[in-house]
Amino acid sequence: MIRAHLDKLLTVVIAGVLAGLVLAVAALPAALVFGIGFSALSTPYSELPNTLRTPPTAQRSNLYANDGTTLITSFYQEDRWDVPLREVAPVMRQAIVAAEDVRFYQHSGVDLRGVVRAFTVNKRDGQTRQGASTLTMQYVRNVLSSDPRLTERQRRAATEVTTARKLQEMRYALAMERELNKEEILTRYLNIAYFGAGAYGIAAASKRYFSRSPADLTLAQAALLAGLVRSPDSDDPINGDADSALNRRTYVLEQLVETGQVSAEAAAAAGAEPLQLRPSETPNDCTAVPDGNNDWGFFCDWFTRWWSDQPAFGSTADERQRTLRRGGFSIVSSLDPGVQRATTEQVLRIYRPTEARAVPTVVVQPGTGRVLAMSVNRNYSVEDNPVGQKNHPNTVNQLVAGGGAIEGYQGGSTFKLFALLAALESGMPLSTDFVAPTQLLTRFPVTGPGSCDGRWCPANASPSSMDGPRTMWTAFGRSVNTYFAWLTERVGADRVVEMAERLGIVLRADSDARLARYGAKDWGPFTLGVAATTPLDLATAYATVAAEGTWCAPLPVVSITDSGGRPVDAAKPDCRQVLDTDVARAAADAARCPVGDQSMYGRCDGATAPGLRARLGRPVAGKTGSSERYETETVVAFTPQLAVASMAANPDDPRDAVGQAVQARMVDAVGEVLSVALRDQPVRDFVPPSEQAAFQQSSPRGGN
Repeated sequence: MIRAHLDKLLTVVIAGVLAGLVLAVAALPAALVFGIGFSALSTPYSELPNTLRTPPTAQRSNLYANDGTTLITSFYQEDRWDVPLREVAPVMRQAIVAAEDVRFYQHSGVDLRGVVRAFTVNKRDGQTRQGASTLTMQYVRNVLSSDPRLTERQRRAATEVTTARKLQEMRYALAMERELNKEEILTRYLNIAYFGAGAYGIAAASKRYFSRSPADLTLAQAALLAGLVRSPDSDDPINGDADSALNRRTYVLEQLVETGQVSAEAAAAAGAEPLQLRPSETPNDCTAVPDGNNDWGFFCDWFTRWWSDQPAFGSTADERQRTLRRGGFSIVSSLDPGVQRATTEQVLRIYRPTEARAVPTVVVQPGTGRVLAMSVNRNYSVEDNPVGQKNHPNTVNQLVAGGGAIEGYQGGSTFKLFALLAALESGMPLSTDFVAPTQLLTRFPVTGPGSCDGRWCPANASPSSMDGPRTMWTAFGRSVNTYFAWLTERVGADRVVEMAERLGIVLRADSDARLARYGAKDWGPFTLGVAATTPLDLATAYATVAAEGTWCAPLPVVSITDSGGRPVDAAKPDCRQVLDTDVARAAADAARCPVGDQSMYGRCDGATAPGLRARLGRPVAGKTGSSERYETETVVAFTPQLAVASMAANPDDPRDAVGQAVQARMVDAVGEVLSVALRDQPVRDFVPPSEQAAFQQSSPRGGN
């Protein structure tokens, strides 16, 4: 026992001394070299730092469609993903050992023969021409130099050519080989080594140079890759010196023959092969989505914004983005390629990418908040636009979900849903009667064109079909402005604003946010959709009704697993009950009227999109909306399984009226999207509300 301990100590002492000599003999006195060696070895070496136990190497994260296999894009600072040794061709394992450390399986982390050889050659030549680094020592150096927790200066210090640094590498290498077996060390080395051309690790290198997995590498390919590790930048055959890469391949093949791992004939055949590269570059970030699926870029962009808001990935947005680009996550998104394709086709039938007007559209799943599609008639690109065309045909602005410079578009009469819900929640039934006049003078103070002596006085757009006795069913179906202005006076405008925000309407415009905070009680016009919103917010709100009062935060993912294969909780739906179930059912019953369906009590009479129910062939609800002067047009439709929202507007010029005529095309488009998305799903009907919610005044019902 004592003898074994002394042998280990002697090994370390000799290694340290000789390492000092290798690096410093040409310039330093022998006494100083020995002094450095023994001083460095006096510190403990048996315990590895956590950095080496669990290397903080950057690994790329992959974002897939909801099938779990279709790659949308990747995110990385270093193109790397770890693979187990069993997924690396045996010839690749042999080649890397032959190229970098032929005695890897004989030494214990420090190769004394290599140290002596390097010392002899360097002393003879008067300069450092040979190193003595084992594969284990190289691994140690790679880990320490890539630790993201270190400063740039500390990382440089981890690779500078000094005796102290070399001794530290030796200490750690010896300690590593006491804790890890050779296969574990080789696996880690293959996954951290840089092979040039932006490829870190053998998996990325195999794909980068040969477009294949590391398990399928041939002898010639393995020898080439193994030869690149020494000088990955200069020998890189894609961007550097192909002849030098071939020379290194020859060297590796010779080493394999010399060690008896490959026959001379096989090596000669491999060495005679021409350099047959099949380079492929891993996409990085949202502008690199596949060429044929550029429309996925807007969903991808929203996903990165969502990620930046998740505390699970860091304390700041910048830290969360670094986590995405270094963490090696496998992310299965909620994007359904078939639904996305259908949505994009319909959007492009309304407006082309070259048109200034846009029709952002989104598909959301009630009960989970997962977004199946997100499309707009734009190219997701940072390319310049023609002069005078600010946002088309190319943009990376979030026209669908909002954020950044995009505040949204006026929702028009789709906001009547919030007055309807507030009234139902207060205890008013669907049968609440009011004789709607052509114009109604309210108590809400306003200024400007809509003012009647300083008060808000909205009028019906089509008096002949809207005026007269109305209930919530018929008023919602015919979109009667004066009925909902009266309803808002009854329940309070602040209750309507609060309801909208409860269901996920985000007031991004500063003026809207101020009114909601300081003037909600007097904000009567809010009911008619004068505030800016987005298709995603509207789809989320209407999906809450479809899910019988369960609101779910919009979610772009189905699952997330970290680099170790462990599931991440951030992928789980974030849902809560925000409406009484009967209130939500009553609202859904009224919302069947605008789209040509019939309520459970047969009270629908008139619609703004009468053909949608017949086109879809299953129960459906929804609402259309037009802003003042038809500057924007909106269509929202939902079934118990899906909600779709589409808005037509000019994102660069809100005063450029899209016109009422486009609404009919939008209704057809939304119907087609629902038809495709629900093709393989069973027909589900809405649950009818209670008779109390339909016909009887009751006490207020708590929503949250």
